[in-house]
This record gives sequence, structure tokens and C-alpha cells, in this order.
Amino acid sequence: MIVQIYEIQTPHEAEVMIGIGVDHVGSVILDADRWKVPEILDTVREVRQSGAKSSLIPLFTDVDRISFALDYYRPDIVHFCDAVIDDPVGWEAACGRMISVQATIKERFPEMAVMRSIPLPLPGEALPVPVLVLARHFEPLSDYFLTDTYLTQAHGQPVSGFIGITGKTCDWEAAAQLVKESHIPVILAGGLSPENVFEAVTVARPAGVDSCTHTNAVDEQGRPVRFKKDRQKVARFVAEAGRASEAILPKENNRNV
Repeated sequence: MIVQIYEIQTPHEAEVMIGIGVDHVGSVILDADRWKVPEILDTVREVRQSGAKSSLIPLFTDVDRISFALDYYRPDIVHFCDAVIDDPVGWEAACGRMISVQATIKERFPEMAVMRSIPLPLPGEALPVPVLVLARHFEPLSDYFLTDTYLTQAHGQPVSGFIGITGKTCDWEAAAQLVKESHIPVILAGGLSPENVFEAVTVARPAGVDSCTHTNAVDEQGRPVRFKKDRQKVARFVAEAGRASEAILPKENNRNV
């Protein structure tokens, strides 16, 4: 069972996460104009030296700018989380553009794995586009899928143009269907916490789990603080994910990569 934790932006915190048992350490490049961040470069190097895997999200879409960043950081995984559904050009044209970007990155960096976020609805809701249709578009040029919670335009995504860090739980039954149909590993994300990851794994049976918001430290008002992890929460998350993995192993083989 892969355990992936975002958003780790310093080598010290990466070292702590790996010591706890995190397999994939995720970092984020926030600015297309200031994409060269030496501390994140040191973070990726720390992960590489440890034997864990680094995952990097560029929060911009220009393929050449992404390539410059990947050449600088050289992560194990590049993670694309563009919000396909709400793109002004329409989802099909948006998929075509994003697939083209992934194809270019695959050609330029053949050693690098590609992770693609697939939006899932909130429990009891539906997407304008079926999840499996989106997945079929992206699967040939992806090495991992990561599910994440889709919020409608009325609610708004926390980062405009991208999905993720909502803190909201996605539909685990929809995730289970994606896991069943996918030919590549699926990492479950979207509102996962130490309290619910065991149940989420037993329902969706993914290859891995991902957490950001609910393993962050909190401020005096109890609000999650970005880019600062709570070590105890992460440790409990890792333990519960491991417990869930053991619980489902007698029934099926994990697709851990």
C-alpha cells in the first residue's frame, strides 16, 4: 500500500515523513514565474537519497515551462491535476490539450512517471462527465491515477484551474469502480484522514492513499496550515493505511508499485 503525503516543501520535513513510513513525498511548485526553488530541489534530492519517491505538482500548464522545471528538479513522478471539467474550452478539448502535454513530457523525460488526477464527485453527487470516460482518455499516457474531490463552480476549487486540497471526501464507491476498471495503479485521495483512511481503503481497495489537508498542522482556530505537517497525524495515517492493507490482503492482492 503506497502512502503519499503532500505538501512537503523542505528537506527536513521530507526526512521526517520518510522516517514515519511515507513512500511518496509530494511537493508543489506554486508560481510559473518563480518555479526555481532551491529548497524544493533539496527536498527532491533528500527523497531520492532515502530510496522513497518524489512527486512534483507544477501549478502551471505551459509545457515548456513544465519541462524547464522538471529538468531542474528531476522528480520520480510528475503529477498533473488540471481541472478538466470546468475548462472554458470544454472537457474534450481540455483533455486533448492535457494529453498532448503528457505525451510531450513522456517523450522528453521517459524515465519519469506521470500521475494524473481524476476528479470524483462528492458522495451522492455526479460529475458532468463519467469518471471512466475521463480515465480512458488519460490512461495510455499515465502511470498512476490519483482520485480527488471535484467541487462545482458554485463551491469553487481552492486553487483555480486545478483540483485538490479541498479537505472534502469523494465518493468511495466511484473510486472503487475506477480501481476495478483501471489498468494502472490508483491512489485514493480526497478528504482522507487518520480517522477515515481504514474505511476508505476497505471500500475502494486502491493501490495507495494520499493525504494533505487532514494531516496538516492546525492554527489556533483549528484551520489546517498549508505546508506544515502534524507528525502524529501522519504517523496515525500511515499506521491505519497499513492496517487496512493487511485487512484486504486475504481477499485480493494489492497493486503496490
